[in-house]
Amino acid sequence: MEAGSDTAQLGLREAKKQETRQLISDHATRLFIERGFEETTIAEIAAAARVAKKTVTNYFARKEDLVLDHQDEFVAALARTVAARSPGESALASLRRAFEATVAAQDPVAGFAGPDFTRMIAGSPTLSACLRGLHDQREQALAEALADAVGGQRSDITIRTAAGLLGSVHRILFQRIQELTLAGNTNDEIAGAVAGEAARAFDLLEPALGDYAVA
Repeated sequence: MEAGSDTAQLGLREAKKQETRQLISDHATRLFIERGFEETTIAEIAAAARVAKKTVTNYFARKEDLVLDHQDEFVAALARTVAARSPGESALASLRRAFEATVAAQDPVAGFAGPDFTRMIAGSPTLSACLRGLHDQREQALAEALADAVGGQRSDITIRTAAGLLGSVHRILFQRIQELTLAGNTNDEIAGAVAGEAARAFDLLEPALGDYAVA
């Protein structure tokens, strides 16, 4: 009985932590959109969420973490797709299939974040620089996954080039989704446009990478 009670208490504490984290993140996003990222302080976010300033920094080590709270998922996405590719499937084919699925789902991690959020990112030098860094980290993680896939070293020029090409296509398509969002298009309109553009972009890589890193 005591063990079950302890487990229940742990579950409640974890749920409370997640609730507090989400509360802080929601208030921070609202303030960033209203006032701008650079102009909003941690103290203002804490006051809006009715928590101590230290509580905010305990949950979010950096101010930009309040905005880009799915960054771990973003960085790991391409590498995980390659690692989980089906037998007979190349790295390119798996990434293409996965991207098509994210567009169909209008996944926020792929860039479907809505006009207010996208405008906030574009208008902040800090967040724009952070996003570029996340794209770089994602490419590095992809290079490691490709190295494992082909049994090579990440420093190998072929692996680095393949990761660069595949990472660049995803970076460009992410930016394209942002551009179309800022131009006033709906998510449905963006998904329709990007689906065709992505097909042409991935087609360009087929001659070089169509048979690369086949599972």
